Amino acid sequence: MPELSESRRLRRGRVSEKGRAYMVTSTVLDRRNVFADWRVGRLLVAELKAAQEKGLARSMAWVVMPDHFHWLFELRESELSELVRRIKSRTSIAVNRALGGSGGIWQDGFHDRAVRREEDFLPIARYIVANPLRAGLVSKIGDYPLWDCIWLEDSD
Repeated sequence: MPELSESRRLRRGRVSEKGRAYMVTSTVLDRRNVFADWRVGRLLVAELKAAQEKGLARSMAWVVMPDHFHWLFELRESELSELVRRIKSRTSIAVNRALGGSGGIWQDGFHDRAVRREEDFLPIARYIVANPLRAGLVSKIGDYPLWDCIWLEDSD
């Protein structure tokens, strides 16, 4: 039996459920630091916000790292793979336009995790927004320019 590509293996068993929350991670091709310049990172941010404005997703937390992004959201009027493909495609076009490049900027596929329990939201959101701190990019979370998170109350 032929081996499945990494992208295809990532899709196997993927379920897309409207109203479900997901954490998605996608990586830049060859782990290039495309978004190291915050102005280029804002092009991806604009696409995440556009997805929300169009009613495709409700963002809860996101961070744009130099070579990848993490996004916690509730899926609304879209299929999961279609939504991520839209974000990646539109971002590739915007980045190429801004930097004078061409072609895709993303690795194939993406990693997703369905969030099944409400109590998982806050730890996942904290993990996402602390990513720049763990990577040594800043000494305080608030110093990093490419993240956002809605207020999630901890009921404990």
